[in-house]
Amino acid sequence: MSRLSLIIPLAIFGVILAISMVAFSLGDRHELPSPLVGKPFPEFAATDLFAPEKILTKSDLVGRPTLVNVWATWCPTCVSEHKTLLEIAATGKVRLVGIDYKDTRAQALGWLSDYGNPYDLVIEDQDGALGIELGFYGAPETFLLNATGDVLYKRVGDVNSRIWTNEILPRLEAMAAVQ
Repeated sequence: MSRLSLIIPLAIFGVILAISMVAFSLGDRHELPSPLVGKPFPEFAATDLFAPEKILTKSDLVGRPTLVNVWATWCPTCVSEHKTLLEIAATGKVRLVGIDYKDTRAQALGWLSDYGNPYDLVIEDQDGALGIELGFYGAPETFLLNATGDVLYKRVGDVNSRIWTNEILPRLEAMAAVQ
C-alpha cells in the first residue's frame, strides 16, 4: 500500500471533521440571535391584564430601564424562574413588565394569585401577535430595555440569580453610570 492511499482518506476525514465542528457548533441556546438587540422595542397595542379596558403601548415601557419578561401559565420553567423575578422586583432596581403569552385572563390572574405578582404591568398576548413581533422562541424570554425603549439584551430561558447577577445587573449598572 502506498503512503498516498493512507494520507488521502486521513486528510478527507480531517476536512470533514473540521467542517462539521464549525457547521454544527450550536453554542449556548440562551444566546440565540435577536434582531431586536440594539433596536427599539416594537410598537404594539395590547390590553392590560388587570385593567382590560386599558390599552398598553410601547410608550408605557419608556422612561426608565425595564425588564420585559414573556411568561405563560403552561410553562414549567416560568414557575422555576418566578421566585427570582419576585426577588428582582423587591430590589426596586428595575421595572418589571410581564407579557402573558397565549393564556386566558382567568388562567393568568390565577397563576399570579398562586405564585405572586412581581410585575408593575402585565401585557396580555392571548393571540401571540406581540410574541411574533419579538421573534419569540419560547417561554420564558426576557428583554432588558433602556429608558428610551431600546433592547439592550435578550435572554432565552429562565432568569435565575446567576443570570441576574452576572448578565442583567451589570448592564443596569452600566446604564446608571452613563446617565
